[in-house]
Amino acid sequence: MGAYMTQTSSNTYSAKECVSSSDLNKIEVALNTPSKQQKSSLFSSNKKVENRLHVAMGGYSIAGVRPVNQDAFSVKLPSNNNVVKYKGIVACIADGVSCSENAQQASQTSVTQFIDEYYSTPDSWNVKKSASTVLTSLNQWLYQHGQYSDLRHNGLVTTFSGVVLKSNTAHLIHVGDSRIYRYRQGKLILLTRDHCRKQKGRNSFLTRALGMDSHLEVDYQQKSIEKGDIFFLSTDGVHEWLSNNEITALIYEGKKENRDREQQAKAIIAQAQANGSDDNLSCLLLEVLDVPSLNIEEAYNQLTEKVIPPILKVGNTIDNLKVVDVIHSGTRSHVYLVKKIEDNAEAAHYILKAPSPNFAEDLLYLEGFTREHWVGCQLNNASIMKIYDHNTSSPFLYHLCEYVEGQSLRQWMYDNPKPSFESVRIIAKGMIKAIRVFQRMEMVHRDLKPENIMLAKDGRIVIIDFGTVQVDGLDEIASPVSEDVPMGSVDYIAPEYLAGERAQHQSDIFSIGVILFEMLTGKLPYVTRPSRVVQSIPHQDWHYISACQYREDIPFWLDITLKKACQPSPKLRYQAMSELQQDFTSPNPQIVAEYDKSPLIKRYPISFWKVVSLVLLVIVLAEGYFLMTIS
Repeated sequence: MGAYMTQTSSNTYSAKECVSSSDLNKIEVALNTPSKQQKSSLFSSNKKVENRLHVAMGGYSIAGVRPVNQDAFSVKLPSNNNVVKYKGIVACIADGVSCSENAQQASQTSVTQFIDEYYSTPDSWNVKKSASTVLTSLNQWLYQHGQYSDLRHNGLVTTFSGVVLKSNTAHLIHVGDSRIYRYRQGKLILLTRDHCRKQKGRNSFLTRALGMDSHLEVDYQQKSIEKGDIFFLSTDGVHEWLSNNEITALIYEGKKENRDREQQAKAIIAQAQANGSDDNLSCLLLEVLDVPSLNIEEAYNQLTEKVIPPILKVGNTIDNLKVVDVIHSGTRSHVYLVKKIEDNAEAAHYILKAPSPNFAEDLLYLEGFTREHWVGCQLNNASIMKIYDHNTSSPFLYHLCEYVEGQSLRQWMYDNPKPSFESVRIIAKGMIKAIRVFQRMEMVHRDLKPENIMLAKDGRIVIIDFGTVQVDGLDEIASPVSEDVPMGSVDYIAPEYLAGERAQHQSDIFSIGVILFEMLTGKLPYVTRPSRVVQSIPHQDWHYISACQYREDIPFWLDITLKKACQPSPKLRYQAMSELQQDFTSPNPQIVAEYDKSPLIKRYPISFWKVVSLVLLVIVLAEGYFLMTIS
């Protein structure tokens, strides 16, 4: 179970333990409390887990002198290690605008729905993508329902400040005038900026908030976290009545006296009340007790925990699987056709993929192999080869994959050296469909090439290798294993990735463009160079070779489409797969017109310089002849 705490605005004390963010099978305890002392405290698990993010939390909220508490906060501390690893620990606080009768609903809805929906987003999404998607949807809901009110000031409007602690990083999401501070080594720093305009005295009005407008602009930032950090979230009923020095002193005293986080929160609120606060008061403390360590020895032990199987032969068995055929045996991996021993002769076949024993000590390769299994289990689409969860107690490291009957795109290219345009378009449509699956999950393949694409007998186009896939959500998890060089085949990798920049979805568009060019012509659109040379070539020095030079029947507009897909600069490349697919099917008048207007040096750079060289040669020869005649 995980700790899940939500401050409510009813006259109850509430603590919840739940199985998941869906709140199924939860245990609730409610205690009656005095009127106007609407308060909540946090369930905090102090069970320590080795080498993982460990956080203790506590919060408190009261109505103060107001008749209703329009503040709300919510916290989710998952006990499942994988959830903490891939999604993190979430805490948020909200303050509904006091002029609205719906403020209480707005604040409660924002904190509870944000946490529930955040944990429902794909693990492959990074925090920013997940949070922004959830908040955009939540803002639309609040804004639309607020429009139903007869009075404009009765909208569903609230501030929102959230912290997602993931691995060694704090991700801050903020809109409005609630605040997030960080207390580190005796110093308190305000991390957020108030979205409000001050008026006379302590009065102010919000300029940005959830539900205020159909368009939402949220502040997002990342901060590194250290053991001992305390993140302090508060509403204006607290921080408007306490100076930074007072908050710092109260947190320091709480730590010195070893109070729990709830008692610290109560002490802070009591001081704000004593200073004359006339608003609802809420605050929340998250203390980082431990952070994941970046230990290369631990990484080595985890990645080498399982043994790479020996090279297998037909008839060999491994974990109740019998080798029926050897599909591929190379320097990097071995691929076998297998079936379960107890199955009959007509039973389903699987692919068993195992690393080569040569990489038993290569942590980067093993990390990629492990990531491939994770990616394969995340994606459930007919265009992506399935990777099955197999015997977890097995001592061996391998993937058990879907058997895709058919031929590789490379073999198809060998068999069809001059294919029809229509047949290439059909395959292109399937490839783009498959890559879109990765893009929707915030993944970049990075190693698209004909060898990794299968043409299945049932007509599907299937991607079968994704050990180099870049996953935004995984990249946020600190690791001592990092890539020193680009991963993949140099002939198909985008120039920006080769140059050391982070790959993006336009990088896969480049690879698709190169593959389409090669399918039509049997050649590559750029001169092949060694990888160490390619990495140092700037974008402007990549010169596209027209497909028309290799195949005269290629239409001019199709060549321009290929050129744009293969643009060395990602800014000049197609920005979406759908655009490439459309232009590959029918002429795009706009890019044809743009091409016609461009200078000759851009349209035909190689031919241009050949002509210039020829002219210069003629001039030199003419001058030489002239000098000879006058002498």
